[in-house]
Amino acid sequence: MGTDGAGPRKAAELPVKPGMPVREFFRNFAVQAGGVALILVISMTVMTLLALFLSRDPARTLGFFFLGPLRNAYYIGNMINGAVPLIFGGLGVSVAMRGGSFNLGGEGQIYSGAFVTLIASLALTPLGTAGAVLALLAGMAFAGAAAGFSGFLKEKWDANELITTFLVSNALILITNYCITGPFMDPETNLQSTRKISESWRLPHILPPSNLSAALFFALAITVLVHLFLYRTRTGYETRLCGINPWFAKYGGIDTGRSTVLVMGISGALYGLSGGMMVYGNYYAVMKEFSSGMGWNGLAVALLARSKPAAVIPAAVFFAWIGAGARMAMQFSDVTFELASVVQSVIFFLVSSAVLQNLFAAKDTARRREPPRGEVP
Repeated sequence: MGTDGAGPRKAAELPVKPGMPVREFFRNFAVQAGGVALILVISMTVMTLLALFLSRDPARTLGFFFLGPLRNAYYIGNMINGAVPLIFGGLGVSVAMRGGSFNLGGEGQIYSGAFVTLIASLALTPLGTAGAVLALLAGMAFAGAAAGFSGFLKEKWDANELITTFLVSNALILITNYCITGPFMDPETNLQSTRKISESWRLPHILPPSNLSAALFFALAITVLVHLFLYRTRTGYETRLCGINPWFAKYGGIDTGRSTVLVMGISGALYGLSGGMMVYGNYYAVMKEFSSGMGWNGLAVALLARSKPAAVIPAAVFFAWIGAGARMAMQFSDVTFELASVVQSVIFFLVSSAVLQNLFAAKDTARRREPPRGEVP
C-alpha cells in the first residue's frame, strides 16, 4: 500500500523531511521553484507578445501593465486589496488538496457565504462586535456545510467531489441571486443589492486613499493558522497523509472518511470567510454576482502555490498584480481588460499541467543518476 502511485510523487512535494541536510533542502526547494518560475516566464512572454500584436504603442501598454500597479500607494494598496480574497480562496483550495480532495465550488461558496454574513449582520446589529463575529461565523458555517456536504457524498457513496461541488455551487449562485434581487433587495437603491451593514462594523482602511482594509491582517493570520494546522497538529498530519496515500492512512487506523468531510468543510469555510471579509472590508453589502471569478482565481492561486499555505500569499499578489496591471493598461492605452483574462487563462492552463512543474524535478533526478565520469554505468 505504501507504494501507491500517488504516494511517492506527493511525498516528494514535501520540501522538509526529518534529518534532511540543509543542502538537500535548498536543492529540493530550487527544483520546485524552477517549475513555477518557468510558468511565470512563459506567461509574461505571452503577455508581451499580445501587447506587441494588439497594441499600437506596445511600450506604453507594457509599461502600464507591469509597472502601473506600483506607481504610488493608491495603486499598490488597491492591488494588495485585490489579493486578500484570493488568499482566503487559495488557502481553502490548498487545504482540500492537501487532504486528497478538490473543491470546485468556490464561486458559490464565496457568494453565498457573503450573503449569509450580510443577512446575519443585519439581524445581529444590536449585539455590536459580538454580533459581527457571529455573523462572520454564520457565513463560514454555511459555506463550510455546502462544501462538507460534497465531502460527505464522496465518503458515503464515492461521489466525485469535482462534480458535486460544482453543481452545488451553481445552485447556491442561483438561489443567492434570487434572494438579492427579490426579498432582500434594498428598495432605496437602483442597484441589485442588499442593504448595507452598520458603519460601526466596517473594517478600517489602512492605506488611504486606497481601498485596502484591515482584512489584510486577517488574511495573514489565517495563513499562519492554516500552516500550523497542516504541519503542527496531529489532525493536520493525518490530513496530509490521507492526501498522500489514503490506503496507507486507512491501514494505519485513520478515519479517511471523516478526514474528507473535515477538509472539505474547512475549505468551504475559508471561502465563506473570503466573502464575509469582502462585505466587511470593501462592499458593505452584497451586489448581484459581485464576487464573480473569485472562486476560479482562488483555485489558480492554490495551483500556482502548489497547495502550500505560505506560497499562497505571493501567488495571490501575483494574480492581483495581473488584474491591476490590465485595468491600468485598459485605462491608459489601447488594449481591453480581456488581456488579463488571457494571461490568467495561460497561467491556469500551465499550472494545471504537471509537465512543466515536474520538468526541473525530472532533470534533477536524471542528473543524480548519472554515473561519475570515467565510470561505466
